[in-house]
Amino acid sequence: MANRLLGRCARLICKSSSHSAAAATAVRFHPPLGGPVEVPRIRSCLWVTERLLCERTVTKDEPYASTPARTQLDDMMEKASAPEDILSAWEKYGGSGNQAAASVMKWTQLMLKTKGKFKGNQTEVLTDSRLVDMMNTLSKQVSLVWNGNLVTVLRTLWIMKIPPTHPVLSSVQTEVLWRVRRLSYKQLGFLIDWGAARKTSQDIAIVSSALKQLELRWTEIADAKTVSALISKGEYMTPALMDRLEDKALELSESFSAEDIRKVCVALAFQSRRSVPLLRAVSYHLLQKPSSEFTTPLIMDLAFAYGKLNFTHSQVFQRMASELLPRVPELSSTDVTRCAKSLGFLKWLHIPLFEVFAEHYTANSEKYSTLQLCNLLMTFARLGFQPSKGEEFYRKVHVVLKESLARLDPFLQTDVVWSLCVLQQAKPDYLIPLTQTIHVTKLSEGSPARVESYKLKLLHIAATLLLEHPGSSDSVPSLSVLSVPATSSSLSELQSSLREALQNLVGGNTGALHTGVDTVYGWTIDGEIVVDCDNKPVDMSMLKAPHLPNGGGDQDLPAGARRLAFLGWEFPNFGTKSRDLLGRFLMMKRHLRLAGFILVEVPYYEWLELKTEWQKLAYLKDKMGKAVAEDMAK
Repeated sequence: MANRLLGRCARLICKSSSHSAAAATAVRFHPPLGGPVEVPRIRSCLWVTERLLCERTVTKDEPYASTPARTQLDDMMEKASAPEDILSAWEKYGGSGNQAAASVMKWTQLMLKTKGKFKGNQTEVLTDSRLVDMMNTLSKQVSLVWNGNLVTVLRTLWIMKIPPTHPVLSSVQTEVLWRVRRLSYKQLGFLIDWGAARKTSQDIAIVSSALKQLELRWTEIADAKTVSALISKGEYMTPALMDRLEDKALELSESFSAEDIRKVCVALAFQSRRSVPLLRAVSYHLLQKPSSEFTTPLIMDLAFAYGKLNFTHSQVFQRMASELLPRVPELSSTDVTRCAKSLGFLKWLHIPLFEVFAEHYTANSEKYSTLQLCNLLMTFARLGFQPSKGEEFYRKVHVVLKESLARLDPFLQTDVVWSLCVLQQAKPDYLIPLTQTIHVTKLSEGSPARVESYKLKLLHIAATLLLEHPGSSDSVPSLSVLSVPATSSSLSELQSSLREALQNLVGGNTGALHTGVDTVYGWTIDGEIVVDCDNKPVDMSMLKAPHLPNGGGDQDLPAGARRLAFLGWEFPNFGTKSRDLLGRFLMMKRHLRLAGFILVEVPYYEWLELKTEWQKLAYLKDKMGKAVAEDMAK
């Protein structure tokens, strides 16, 4: 409003000065016969006068007007090494409201340095007359405090745990609200960063006002630290502002430090914001950082963030693994478990690193909690990783599980035993209790999807007991009791084209081919055929099928006949940047072989290269011949 008032006054002054100047010119110079002479520079007077009223020109020799002269109080504050020094200097010299703010901040810093954090209500601290005088000066002259000091002293009062009803806190909060439009984007960022978690109505109003200003002025942001600090408080911001901050972070990503990258990635992970362009940019710039910046906490946090967001960047993973590998002996059990679990989510297996993880457990097993051991086993099972020194590793694992497995939560107990089945370490003592009705009943709580998932795991556990430990127990329930209803999910491109090619292979004979076979072992086969000794498909509608819930027909397999299972391996069935199957599918292959199938594996990277039906048919025949030949060789 002051600027508008000055502008109007300037226009009025210019009008009067222009009239007087024109009159003087008319008196001094008579117009010629040809017409009036144009009076120069009259319009420019408007702008010159207005600018002179709104701006002040400072010469080189003249000191900057807003910089006050340095006082003895400033010198004493610089030299102070204890809170008492600040109070003594204030008592001796006093000062302005701005100096009072600086004194309070310095006193608080020294208090934190010498005595630690402030605890509880600070009414007893505020009884010192010198500090009270300092606070009163700040409260009375708060309008003289500079913007930077005003924002920082507000944080200082929060750190001091000043009660919300205290006059000095109220006056500072009111002044901040009054000046919020005049604060720089950095100061707005500080207010949001420091005050986002506060609950009082005045603090919430300050943060809300700062956020509104940032939504209008986000283009002013020009430094990486402010962007990373704001993104880390994303839960308090609108989606539109977060989108703009991500754009700004992408623009400034080259200037990010390793710590800024860590802060941004962790914030995105906690907010489940999978901004692929930003993640790619920070990953590229992260690879340019020296090894000194790849600290262990940074590697742990980045592994967590990438795993949470399911973002894969093999070069970053390789760099993290190479930096972490020599430090593993120094890691805690928590760090080892956390890193392994994050890499497991990403389906990324770095064999040397996981070998060292296994050795770390073997050497420090007494430092691992049961829950940490369970997480480590589930990660190894997910990736299908078997330690090279597995005998010693699993010996210590079994010692712990023998005592603690029965005490685990039913869901966690199921996960651990299922993981042991994948790793071929499940003993009948682990398996039998989980196949009993009392345990099955405990897993019936929760969402339908969760119940179905755990029923499927129980089916795999029962199949392991039946196929890998035959005759170990007479109390195994019928697998059909644990059966899961068939899913009606849409077929992938690989599945649909494979089934179509299998139809062509059997010449349209529906009795010679079963597709989408849900077995009693919990596994689904893409295609099943029975071939005779000449590798010709035969009708199997009347043949016995112990892998089916209804058992099939009543006739045995003909002499020399073999049962083939076609398995299409999709991209998600493999590890990241690998052609090795994940642990779940290794167990599937093992179970189906034990159930009497010859496996014909069709991986996506081979199948999708076949363009014509003739090529696909020839590929399947070749795969069938090789699979039968390998079985005969065994």
